[in-house]
Amino acid sequence: MNKPQASAFKTIDDLDVAGKRVLVRVDFNVPMKDGRVTDLTRIKRTVPTLQELSANGARVIVITHFGRPKGQVVPEMSLRPVADALSEALGGTTVKFADDCIGDEAEALVASLGDGEFAMLENLRFHAGEEKNDADFAAKLAALGDCYVSDAFSTAHRAHASTEAVAKLLPAAAGRLMQTEVEALAGALEQPEHPVAAVVGGAKVSTKLDVLGNLSAKVDVLIIGGAMANTFLHAQGVNVGKSLCEADMADSATAILSQAEKHGCEIVIPVDAVVATEFKEGAATETVLVDAVPSDKMILDVGPQSVDVVNKHLGACKTLVWNGPLGAFETAPFDAGTNAAAQTAARLTKEGTLTSVAGGGDTVAALAHAGVLEDFSYVSTAGGAFLEWLEGKELPGVAVLRKS
Repeated sequence: MNKPQASAFKTIDDLDVAGKRVLVRVDFNVPMKDGRVTDLTRIKRTVPTLQELSANGARVIVITHFGRPKGQVVPEMSLRPVADALSEALGGTTVKFADDCIGDEAEALVASLGDGEFAMLENLRFHAGEEKNDADFAAKLAALGDCYVSDAFSTAHRAHASTEAVAKLLPAAAGRLMQTEVEALAGALEQPEHPVAAVVGGAKVSTKLDVLGNLSAKVDVLIIGGAMANTFLHAQGVNVGKSLCEADMADSATAILSQAEKHGCEIVIPVDAVVATEFKEGAATETVLVDAVPSDKMILDVGPQSVDVVNKHLGACKTLVWNGPLGAFETAPFDAGTNAAAQTAARLTKEGTLTSVAGGGDTVAALAHAGVLEDFSYVSTAGGAFLEWLEGKELPGVAVLRKS
């Protein structure tokens, strides 16, 4: 995989952390039930960074947000159970915990740390200054550390105190997870190996208008699926029956088609579809060409001819960016199209002919459902940050780590 941007960012390699207090911004906004973390995935992905810092003699201070307490102390949103989960992910290593992220208790806890030891501070969002990117709050956080490491790409689209302001007050660098993410994404769109394909699915064109606009200027093939494909079909005069469709976005869809043509990007939309009168598991279905959708039925998945077209394009490409499913994958049998295309991408990746980068909440779920989550070159767990990257935006939490 290309790594064109590695040298553009400071990483842990640029920091001398021995004996230093290192503030590490992670994203441990994890699922919780009955006071216990139910999925350790996000926590485990930061373990390499935390262990490397510890092994190099750092005093590791983990900071993160959890939930939306809106600047108030909400006991149900305490990070204490998350500290226990981090201890588990670190193989039982003690993780000290402070009941605040600034102030006397946080200062005392940090002062008690020895080289290589771990601490976690309480929920950053218990203070309104976090989301306001408040300079005073950021200064109090920064006073707890000698340097700053960001390992939270998934929060990098937000200019908050802990993601941007603190990084300007301390020597700052990307952690290994952030570094891997930025390198993977840069390799997929900024200096990719061509031809490049993008799969963009989902319900609404309106939510991904900027994504489609940016990608149509950068990729060679743009494959549009999900209900948003219905809007493109409608814009071309195709009757999509009772399918989910944003009729008021027809002009925008037409504009994207024109822009793609100008940039030499081929737009691929479904040629056949799986339709049903109701959206439920095991519903009676039929497969029809897109210009023969019955007026009382709705499109819920791409058909086999469409999958063949997608697979041929994937086979001819060297790089793939994937965001969103091709159909209503959560409900069988409308998962078939997404499963088939995802499995083709995974096979090509394993064969070494395709670099595949995917991201977004529905995308991660769809690839897991298809059984290929581990087979893509890189899968980002970031939602909003991944989308804004696809839109071509500079992310504040990444920009602040650039070498000047």
